[in-house]
Amino acid sequence: MPKHTLKQIMPSPARLREIKVLGFLGDWIYQPNLWHINRYSASMAFFIGLFVAFIPLPGQMVIAALLAILVRCNLPLAVTLIWVTNPVTIPAVFYLAYRVGALLINEPVQFMHFQLSLEWASESLHAIWQPLLLGCLVCGLFFGSLGYFVISMLWRLHVANRWKARKLRRQQAGKAR
Repeated sequence: MPKHTLKQIMPSPARLREIKVLGFLGDWIYQPNLWHINRYSASMAFFIGLFVAFIPLPGQMVIAALLAILVRCNLPLAVTLIWVTNPVTIPAVFYLAYRVGALLINEPVQFMHFQLSLEWASESLHAIWQPLLLGCLVCGLFFGSLGYFVISMLWRLHVANRWKARKLRRQQAGKAR
């Protein structure tokens, strides 16, 4: 089960308190809900992580962490999921968002060569910022919601299968007596 694997990877609250760098954050960083894995915390972390991944700003990890703290969902999972948009995938993801935004506001798609640089951003973004931001918002909401519902449904299916297996084991144990 991924839950057990994630629990092994994530630091314990005692280990977190040993990390001196986190001391300036105060006690709120040690809240159990931020590190606990359950259906709500995992589903909301997927929503936040995938939504923030579509925000075309630097500092996505900080934004995801603040939102995870605000809604009290799994902090490491939310911060990790923003890496869906990484230097390799950024052009494709933001091009998709731009195309969606241009389609929604009925604007013709402008083809331009993408470069991950401030020079390109200052020269090119003025022409595409409206469809890009709208597309990022729509794609972020769509993929975040999709992630939320998929994780929530997978969690429910897993629990239902475990209950069925448990019931079957009890029935077999009753017949063996």
